[in-house]
Amino acid sequence: MSKVLIIGGGIVGLTSAFYLQKRGYEITILDKGDITDNCSFGNAGMIVPSHFVPLAAPGMIKQGIRWMFDSKSPFYVRPSLNVNLINWGLKFMKHATAKHVSQSAVPLRDLSLLSKKLYEGLAKEPDFDFELTNNGILAFYKTEKAGEEEAHLAAKAVELGLDMAVLSADECRALQPDLKLDVLGAVHYRCDAHLYPTKLMDALLKYLVNNGVKIERGKEVDRIETAGNRITKVFTGNIAWEADQYVLATGSWSPAVAKMAGVKISLMPGKGYSFMEPEPQQRLTIPALLCEARVAITPMNGQIRYGGTMELDKINTRINMERVKGIVESVPAYFPDLKPAVPSEKDIWYGFRPSSPDGLPYIGRSEKRENLIIATGHGMMGLSLGPATGLLVSQIVSGIATDLKMEPYAVTR
Repeated sequence: MSKVLIIGGGIVGLTSAFYLQKRGYEITILDKGDITDNCSFGNAGMIVPSHFVPLAAPGMIKQGIRWMFDSKSPFYVRPSLNVNLINWGLKFMKHATAKHVSQSAVPLRDLSLLSKKLYEGLAKEPDFDFELTNNGILAFYKTEKAGEEEAHLAAKAVELGLDMAVLSADECRALQPDLKLDVLGAVHYRCDAHLYPTKLMDALLKYLVNNGVKIERGKEVDRIETAGNRITKVFTGNIAWEADQYVLATGSWSPAVAKMAGVKISLMPGKGYSFMEPEPQQRLTIPALLCEARVAITPMNGQIRYGGTMELDKINTRINMERVKGIVESVPAYFPDLKPAVPSEKDIWYGFRPSSPDGLPYIGRSEKRENLIIATGHGMMGLSLGPATGLLVSQIVSGIATDLKMEPYAVTR
């Protein structure tokens, strides 16, 4: 039986293991933590075919510079002489064009739609109840400018075959009559869905363990041995791990791990924060995006998860309370009855989104190491794109035709 070693136990690593296990591979997953501390647990739980516009888009640089001078803004680049940040930033600027946005739309849409279809299949598996809900997402706006931008996005989405509708404030109120609104309107991303990430990850872990996948927690890769154009061994301390093929799915840690194998990946970690609050009245039933504030709000497990911000910096353990306050203060401006309290630091989750400079993930074989498959760079859409990435990884490992054309996601693009 062919052996596959997966480095990284987030949604991409686990779904890769899921589909590889079904193809009969012997699989081991190494994770540097206990798995419950990764991005796949604390995110907004949104499945977003609506998100076909990459982070690298016209106007983002100008907007980003303005936001840098606001401590509570949704996007922040910490100024530093970090060579990786400078190189990433130059590539980001190169890709922030209308042409790139147009070229990225179909690859992002196709990856998202494949993932949504796979989630619907997963939800039918025994013991896979993760609260998958197909009632879309509402993108609320308070200003005419944001409304025009959302209407333009909706028109483009319809051209791409996605289901979206522009709603008036009254039409929004009719969808959730118990929720007070102070908005001009919203676009209903009907093509989207949401789930409860904790239940999803727990179900995946249980399935993998029950089906013979070895999951090794607290095993941080610190050395990779190569010979010719192949990886021969991966080391965690004094333990050597050998496999026929290796999958790198370590999110924001991918550049450092890849470097041990002599492979370069251009990524920056984008830190995001989230916290949960009880919502016994369950007034919010459809996830919300607050357009101007760039905040995501999702009902899950009888609570509400509030999340947001994108803070580009080196990986660190700091919690920037000003950014968390920015999330808290933005909510009542849209929903006067929702007034989350500023959480204590112990109740704030943070994670790092692996952001590629062009806004597309890296999925494919490394040209330098023929038995290394790279699957990272999903930015804020890791959970949304996880199953599609996992399926594609299993097809690449198996050497069979992939469900999608892989050129847009090539590691060497």
